[in-house]
Amino acid sequence: MKNISYLSIFGFILALLGTSSLAQAKSDVFGTGAKEADALAVNQVLETPDSFLDKEVTVAGEIVSVCDKKGCWMMLSSGDERLRIKVKDGEMVFPFNAKGKTAFATGKLEKMEMTREKAIAYLKHMAEDAGKEFDESTVKGDMTFYQLRPVGVTIKR
Repeated sequence: MKNISYLSIFGFILALLGTSSLAQAKSDVFGTGAKEADALAVNQVLETPDSFLDKEVTVAGEIVSVCDKKGCWMMLSSGDERLRIKVKDGEMVFPFNAKGKTAFATGKLEKMEMTREKAIAYLKHMAEDAGKEFDESTVKGDMTFYQLRPVGVTIKR
């Protein structure tokens, strides 16, 4: 009887380990992980972005692109809005194959105000990273961009 008890306990432990491995396989967690329960869609945040500046916010959206050089940024989208999630090189490395997955990112929203010249350089760089062409005549003047500096990111697999 004792052998059966030990076998039962051993089987139960293996089942628990298998379940926890499956749960972990469903998400990739970077940094502290995102506070998913507090998430707002990207388009909700970008409706009134200045109200979120310098405050912790969690955004959610579909990953539409990832930096294919160092994995240092990804672009999240919801509705017609897109928000860049940017970390220092090497701080977090977002997987190149994450495009199309849902991501949550918790951090601080930053406002980037650029002259026309700086905006052209920035947009040209982003287009090159995405392998797309860029027409600088589409930039008519100074621009304001927003991006999130995350402390935690969770990508659903």
